[in-house]
Amino acid sequence: MKVGLISSCVPLVLGGARNIVDWLHEKLAERGIRSEVVYLPSSDDPQTILEQMAAFRLISLENYFDRVITFRPPAHVVRHSNKVAWFIHHIRLYYDLWESSFNPLPDTAPSRALREAVMRADTAALSEARAVYTISRTVQERLLRYNGIPSRVLYPPLARPEIFHSGPYGDEIVCISRMEPHKRQDLLLDAMRYVRSGVRLRLCGASMSPGYVAGLRGRIARHGLGDKVILEDRWISEEEKAQRLAGALALAYVPLDEDSYGYSTLEAAHAQRCTVTVSDAGGLLEFVVPEECGLVTPPTPQGLAEAFDRLYTDRRLAQELGHAAQRRLEKLDIGWDLVVDALLA
Repeated sequence: MKVGLISSCVPLVLGGARNIVDWLHEKLAERGIRSEVVYLPSSDDPQTILEQMAAFRLISLENYFDRVITFRPPAHVVRHSNKVAWFIHHIRLYYDLWESSFNPLPDTAPSRALREAVMRADTAALSEARAVYTISRTVQERLLRYNGIPSRVLYPPLARPEIFHSGPYGDEIVCISRMEPHKRQDLLLDAMRYVRSGVRLRLCGASMSPGYVAGLRGRIARHGLGDKVILEDRWISEEEKAQRLAGALALAYVPLDEDSYGYSTLEAAHAQRCTVTVSDAGGLLEFVVPEECGLVTPPTPQGLAEAFDRLYTDRRLAQELGHAAQRRLEKLDIGWDLVVDALLA
């Protein structure tokens, strides 16, 4: 079987949307299955989004692959009679973020018409697929609510979980994520204004929003957090992630209604570290069971600060939750054999 792995990308920007494609490519090769990755540049720009979708639609891959698997939108609109979607997320601007503060579009008739056109195109293209999988129940529910498309959840695993290991529990809460407004690193910084213990915060990750990172740095300076917070605004390698998590106290990840549990949550679990998150984090709550394998607080600085202090003063709790997070991986049956069997069925 010849398999095409088709996705969109922002050139030179790495992250989870690329990992899921590249890692599947590796796992197919290990099983002797021929596949090729095809990335096409795309953005959420309202001025060109319909043109981009039309360009993807003009691509027919019938003569090149026996099956195509699509990932990041608008890749799912490509044409193939044996198309399977492992749907990462919608272009969220036109869906769940439409009525949020993260939507830059005005509430006008042209904007609403644009949104409707995007939604109709998504529904039509996904209806063509022989199977639709999503990376979480959160995305599954959005697909059903907005597009009427049923799907099956297929949780994405890590490529090399064995590199993550546990060392002594230190004093750092680590956040490994792209630094973007909807990831809410600013909320974590505000939490550090209220901590009473010696806990520290390390923010790690690249960004497509220089202004947001500048704002984070300004926040650190303005509130005198320089001795409590380390900010690494660059791409963090897998080996560096493993090193930071091995000596961490816990992971913190507090995005707004995230699509999935996030790779960093899995990485932390493999390192026997629990995750601290918030009640409106979306897909994370499918993995983080409160008081069992992590802590879930209201999305407030005070709530997060209390959780940070609690783990700092009770290392035994941090260890127990971290070990339970590792067991959670087994309970959810997150692994490549299940993924490959489903996508090629």
